[in-house]
Amino acid sequence: MHNHSANEVTDLLRAWGAGDEQASAAVAPLVYDELRRQAQVALRREGDGHTLQTTALVHEAWLRLDAQHGMQWDSRTQFFAVAAQMMRRILVDHARRRQSLKRGAAPKQITLGAVDRAASAKPQSSLDPIDLVALDDALAKLEAKDPRKAALVKLRFFAGLSGDEAAAALGVSAATADRMWRYARAWLGVALADVTDRPV
Repeated sequence: MHNHSANEVTDLLRAWGAGDEQASAAVAPLVYDELRRQAQVALRREGDGHTLQTTALVHEAWLRLDAQHGMQWDSRTQFFAVAAQMMRRILVDHARRRQSLKRGAAPKQITLGAVDRAASAKPQSSLDPIDLVALDDALAKLEAKDPRKAALVKLRFFAGLSGDEAAAALGVSAATADRMWRYARAWLGVALADVTDRPV
């Protein structure tokens, strides 16, 4: 990506969305490293026990992205946010399948502190394991109540964006994003406490 402008990548993404297969082949190597970084962060945040490897997660997400025929890409930021959502969905689906195979096993515990640290941690940091199924269920409830705050959590936690980057992606000020994050954190704290019966 260092030798290619954001505008060039965006132009290729738009052409890909319009059905240009050559654009798809051209943009893939330009976004691959960032997709790998996102996958590594997502897998690290899930903790031990996941069965997917980084490359497999990237490839499965790419296949889902490639299936988004007619998708109108506005920017590379939007593309990576959607890619993060794809990875989240893949990991949640895998987590649900694992849970169904382990019926009767004690559910993982999750704390908002783990979510908060993960959202602000550097990619190489060691993070507490996260129960993606519990977090996904809580996010679905938050999304029904306030889609923008849920989007902020997804951008920070799953896409690995900083507070400022997430604010820019949502088109709000950093101060507004910070207020939204504090509200979302408190709201999710209650929702996750209900799931785990454990104070956060």
